[in-house]
Amino acid sequence: MFDLHRLRLLRELKRRGTLAAVAAALSYAPSSVSQQLSLLEAEAGVPLLEPVGRRVRLTEQAEILVAHTEAVLERLERAEADIAASLTDLTGTLRVASFQTAALTLVPAALGLLRDRHPHLRVHVTHMEPERALPALQARDFDLVLAEEYPGNPGPRPTELEQQDLLEDPLRLAVPEAAGSRGRGPMAALRALAGHPWVMEPEGTAARHWAVAVCRDAGFEPDVRFETTDLLLHLRLVEQGHAAAFLPDLLRTAQPATVPLRPLPRGRNTRRIFTVVRRGRGGHPAVVACRDALLGAVDRGAGPARGGTAG
Repeated sequence: MFDLHRLRLLRELKRRGTLAAVAAALSYAPSSVSQQLSLLEAEAGVPLLEPVGRRVRLTEQAEILVAHTEAVLERLERAEADIAASLTDLTGTLRVASFQTAALTLVPAALGLLRDRHPHLRVHVTHMEPERALPALQARDFDLVLAEEYPGNPGPRPTELEQQDLLEDPLRLAVPEAAGSRGRGPMAALRALAGHPWVMEPEGTAARHWAVAVCRDAGFEPDVRFETTDLLLHLRLVEQGHAAAFLPDLLRTAQPATVPLRPLPRGRNTRRIFTVVRRGRGGHPAVVACRDALLGAVDRGAGPARGGTAG
């Protein structure tokens, strides 16, 4: 009989790549992780790890074991959901991760609905960008993640995760007053800012990849002088005339813009916002309640109308 905890460690090693990364993520000593995996090898009766330089990699037999572990964990998720569904009162803790604009707008309204409908459910919310939150969801640090996907830049869709669409959020060009762009079409307005400083999210993020691609489609390489994931700072820099930016309509729900906002060329003007849970977790009553509350927040005007586009 395999120890489930050790199976999870092997699964984490496949995902994170090194014993040190597994230990850091789970707050263990690397020697403890190594010891537990050695015990798992004894249980399996075959080698599970093989050295590659200073690192290790999973053997073919370990890969087989990880695949079965995924199936077992999904089955356990479904069992937990079924047990929770059999109860008359929704209790416990739901751990949610959300990126900034959703945390500013959708999450507070959804929390209000959850408090009214399920007063004994405890919701713990962490502000975290999807690039970090989704791996943490797979590692079971969260139960639900609010994520975003930019046009032309679809993210990976691991088979052990499942998504549910929440809304489409129009994206617009935020123009400093001094730059001016009145009367220009979307592409002309973009090209007029070719020599202007820009504020964008950091390199490596989906938002940055999308933003640079939009500028390149307009025929120029953006002069990115400011980098931050804080979109409220993006707005302030535009308001003070320091930079141009791309801002989502969802931000305007939290902080009305005082700068001109121009539409973007069609095909690149809307991001998709969705919730993500581990496969098998979608039927858990707390997850269902949270997703319903988030949809309720959208319907009550906490965000742009679902299906909307930037004109």
